[in-house]
Amino acid sequence: MQGPQISIVAPLYNETESFRHLVTRLNAVMDASSLAIEIVLIDDGSVDDTATLMQQLALSDARYQCIFLSRNYGHQIALTAGMAVAVGTEAIFIIDGDLQDPPELLSDFYKKYCEGYDVVYAVRKKRKESWIKRTAYSTFYRFMRSISYVDIPLDSGDFSLVSRRVVDIINQMPEESRFVRGMRSWIGFKQIGIEYERDARLAGESKYSFKMLRKLAYNGIFNFSEYPIKVVTKLGIVAIGISILYFVQTLVKKLFFSSVPQGFTAILFVIILFGGVQLIALGMIGEYVLRIFFQTKGRPLYIIKEIIREKQRQDSPK
Repeated sequence: MQGPQISIVAPLYNETESFRHLVTRLNAVMDASSLAIEIVLIDDGSVDDTATLMQQLALSDARYQCIFLSRNYGHQIALTAGMAVAVGTEAIFIIDGDLQDPPELLSDFYKKYCEGYDVVYAVRKKRKESWIKRTAYSTFYRFMRSISYVDIPLDSGDFSLVSRRVVDIINQMPEESRFVRGMRSWIGFKQIGIEYERDARLAGESKYSFKMLRKLAYNGIFNFSEYPIKVVTKLGIVAIGISILYFVQTLVKKLFFSSVPQGFTAILFVIILFGGVQLIALGMIGEYVLRIFFQTKGRPLYIIKEIIREKQRQDSPK
């Protein structure tokens, strides 16, 4: 029996409210397509009924493969687990489980794949979110583009169709602090973007908290840019320049005006200036050291508690 040509990979975390809508739309995509498709759903340690719904679905529909992680590892790690398990022979279609990434665009993405593109990524031309989030995302993507040594497309997330050979390379990349869209860009090959309007969440609230977004941003900045470590040197040069100017000013006042700043003001200025620069430098260096520390532990990126696929269906009671 021929294996699936395309694997649709969707990480899920507490998506009980939108789960049935997700399944309905995925079924419609598979029914309307001439491609052999499998769905790989990843439960990222949900604490609601998402895992139960996934189990029921996987045991009743052979097109669904379900992975259950041992705890919540975060979106990027859950996505990594799904890509490792997916067996699509041609490509992997990555979407979010909250339906902000419309699975119906698979056919459009696949057409570009057939034209010879290894990566077809989605470009968000409009986001149905608060202006604060839209501004923050836009600012980050442009800042990231300006400092990165990899050409990461503006306003593009993980929503993409990635060829089998690119997925195999990503699966071989062992980095612990993962930024999949950056890894995808780093690999190269032919890549192209398709514009789309990102939908609002169908139900529930975003699972990406400010803390998680900050971590994702840090992973992008520190994994795909030399800017942070170089800015330390620039700060040091600026601090030395300011101190020289201040010294010259003090010397001129002493030689020509017989007045030298007195009291603790000058000392306080110097302490704050150099102390601030040193703390910033230590913080930036610490981010790199922290990533080295976690990477050198050699722990697995994730632990899979259970996978429900064809064998489990055959062994399950009728």
